Amino acid sequence: MSTYVIGDLQGCLGPFEALLERIGFAAGRDRLLLAGDLVNRGPDSLGTLRRAHALGDDVQVVLGNHDLHLLAVAHGHARLKKHDTLQPILDATDGPRLLAWLQRQPLLVEVPEFDAVMAHAGLPPLWSLAEARERAREVEAVLADPARAPDYFANMYGNTPAGWDDTLQGPARWRVITNYFTRMRFVNDAGELDLASKGEADQPPAGFMPWFEHPRRQYGGRVLFGHWAALEGHTGVERVEALDTGCVWGNRLTALRLDDLRRFHAPCS
Repeated sequence: MSTYVIGDLQGCLGPFEALLERIGFAAGRDRLLLAGDLVNRGPDSLGTLRRAHALGDDVQVVLGNHDLHLLAVAHGHARLKKHDTLQPILDATDGPRLLAWLQRQPLLVEVPEFDAVMAHAGLPPLWSLAEARERAREVEAVLADPARAPDYFANMYGNTPAGWDDTLQGPARWRVITNYFTRMRFVNDAGELDLASKGEADQPPAGFMPWFEHPRRQYGGRVLFGHWAALEGHTGVERVEALDTGCVWGNRLTALRLDDLRRFHAPCS
């Protein structure tokens, strides 16, 4: 049995299938972790979502910002954007079943046998694992609650609050937790987010740094994340594994085998 982590699929079904073949993935034997953003921008978001869903107990998924955007659109609280490739999911006869499955996925997955955690954008540097777990579960409970989920999606978008405050309540609290887990790139010394900058790690906005370079980062285990294609799979920080290698932009799709930390790739046209 081997455990593989794959970065952002973003609707790139062909490279996903090629990478599964490349690693010799065997259902019922191997385990797959998907680091979020299963859908959007790529040519076959519906097929990719179907493929991930069909993996059943062999896969663990975390939600990414594009996945949450799809759910917000499906709930009527957002509109499709110019380059979205989500309409086929909304039109599909099995769309409701796929969307219900997606909405049940977590923000944080722990992989204790490898002393690792997976979240789409990473682990907030000033949170302990216990704090991250508690806050992720809080939002996951909201998503699972039919009475509160509509309020969540109606208020999900926005860049404020910029940082964590224990006194936050309701939608503002849910939003900042979601932003940390699904949109984080740069933070300042206080752990506040800059959500406007999406560039390379060595060109941070003034007063900010990549979250994984924060000098007081709490969690020392292995962090598995996607989201930041500009990193090209490299952080320069031990035990911080960037897995979004820009497949949707024509680069490549990456899988990391946790058993020996070997990386595998499939080209993306």
